[in-house]
Amino acid sequence: MTDAARQDARALVTEAVRIPSLSGQEGEVAAFLVEWMNARGFTARVDEAGNAVGERGQGPFTVALLGHMDTVPGDLPVHVDERGVLHGRGSVDAKGPLCAFLAAVAALPAGALAAARFVVVGATEEEAPSSRGARHIRTALRPDAVLIGEPSAWEGLTLGYKGRLVARVRVRKDNFHTAGEGTSAADDLTEGWFRVRTWAAGAGSGGGVFDGVQATIQDLGARSDGVTQEAWATFGFRLPPAWSPEAAEAAVRGALADLAGLDLEFVGHETAVRHPKDNALTRAMRVAIRAHGGTPVFKVKTGTSDMNVVAGHWPVPTLAYGPGDSALDHTPEERLDLAEYDRAVAVLTDALTRLALGSAFPRSAAP
Repeated sequence: MTDAARQDARALVTEAVRIPSLSGQEGEVAAFLVEWMNARGFTARVDEAGNAVGERGQGPFTVALLGHMDTVPGDLPVHVDERGVLHGRGSVDAKGPLCAFLAAVAALPAGALAAARFVVVGATEEEAPSSRGARHIRTALRPDAVLIGEPSAWEGLTLGYKGRLVARVRVRKDNFHTAGEGTSAADDLTEGWFRVRTWAAGAGSGGGVFDGVQATIQDLGARSDGVTQEAWATFGFRLPPAWSPEAAEAAVRGALADLAGLDLEFVGHETAVRHPKDNALTRAMRVAIRAHGGTPVFKVKTGTSDMNVVAGHWPVPTLAYGPGDSALDHTPEERLDLAEYDRAVAVLTDALTRLALGSAFPRSAAP
């Protein structure tokens, strides 16, 4: 990568981070990214879901690079410090990875562009339960290989994410004197939580945290008006591949079946996904990381991403990749080392070129 290209790539991510883009409010950053792409050889537009979509290349194979533009709340001052570290909300999760995709595709040589078509998508609402952008693009595109833009560190290759289920639990009952016998709504809710936690503890396969069910209380409260009392909670579950959201919902309902006055609502159904580690895409990425002085590291993560949303529709080689430390996601310390960002852009440019020129895709391109 030339010095001019490096500076252009750094300016891209810095400006993208400067533009606020909470979930559902991505219009300004989408317009900026589309303008940037159109000025650098892409055919770019904002699609019906608000995604920023840019294409380069005319080859018979399609590579999708799916990142997201939206961020969680947090008004963090945006600046590049004396060490070359970009501070600001979205620098890691996930404008850094998305901009690395854009910069890499912008730098591809003519041979790669003749061999493959590259579609970069800055998706909307990944940080919201709707996942609007990914749900739209998964039916509008049929790629032969997929990269998901999420922080993995520049040597990391993420093969999978756990699934998710959220249970909203509410207990209502008549008020009673606490000196008498009986249980309060909060007592019953607590009993329900103990049952659910016991199920979760025994539901794993013993293969480590990725293969277990993780259960947490995300919200908790209780109140009484002197006549009735009410307690409520939100239980969050991170699910391994062995547990579908539907099976987990049935297990939770069974654990709570005999608790009177209890209402249950389930949302956030996401199925876990884990992709194979040996295919054309992983080989190209591994070779590129080594060529730039790194040691490839395969990972699986306990969170979710748009990989969960598209996996069932795109049964092709898939990885999540991007610069940044995912431990900084959503924190007040979110920041991205721009030297690492540079390395990720170089790795992606190299890997995408190898992938295109290798012509080792799993199926012929869609008509």
